[in-house]
Amino acid sequence: MKSFRTELEDPVVEKDILELERKIYAFRHGQIDEEQFRSLRLARGVYGQRQEGVQMVRIKIPFGKLDTRQLRRIADISDKYATGNLHLTTRQDVQIHYVSLDRTPELWAELEQDKITLREACGNTVRNITGSPLAGIDQQEPFDISPYAEAVFQYFLRNPICQDMGRKFKISFSSSDQDDSYSFVHDLGFIPKIVDGERGFKVMLGGGIGSQPKHAEAAFEFLPVDQLIPFTESVLRVFDHYGERSRRHKARMKYLLEEVGLEGFRELVAEEQLSL
Repeated sequence: MKSFRTELEDPVVEKDILELERKIYAFRHGQIDEEQFRSLRLARGVYGQRQEGVQMVRIKIPFGKLDTRQLRRIADISDKYATGNLHLTTRQDVQIHYVSLDRTPELWAELEQDKITLREACGNTVRNITGSPLAGIDQQEPFDISPYAEAVFQYFLRNPICQDMGRKFKISFSSSDQDDSYSFVHDLGFIPKIVDGERGFKVMLGGGIGSQPKHAEAAFEFLPVDQLIPFTESVLRVFDHYGERSRRHKARMKYLLEEVGLEGFRELVAEEQLSL
């Protein structure tokens, strides 16, 4: 495997990229097995394909926001490392396919030059946070959700509390009661509200699709914005502590909510908040 140097401004990101390179080397030389390597690469947005020797790389676009410079960077990366085709996902990610495993650290380092990340695009962690495509320009929005979605994204990215959960966790921010980011099918969905001049969110909890779809329940009609991150952290801690781990098909928030009930879940969240 061809080595490379990275001198990024963010030492944490640089460490993650170099660690991926070392783990690829260890995997190639039989020092770690497939399962050990799998969890590490997934947390770094590298997903196996059925075709041998190549990977799908998932690029996170937090709440769907990127500038033209970043878009050009992604296009150049796709041409250089993949097939030149970009796949846009429902969670506002960009996926490229047929990438050589050995080149993924170099690819990641080039993306990070324009502040684009692969971290936790896959794996049992907080997935890409989706946001309204109309945020900031929606005539019906009480306020722009973008800075709040950005704050949640930044706070939980590589946060130790959500690195090894039982399953993935999905969060959305809609811009108005029209719910254009579909909070009702997310583990946590936030809909902006203004009550007595104060900003906050209606909180939807425990939704999901799949083979057993479930409509999220309203956990709070109004949660003040200063409680957004403490509440979300408490929910993640409860999910991590009490969520299913042995049966993968049952290891989602919607099943935990069914088990303990909405009031029981809120009590568990309140207990967690006492320790923050």
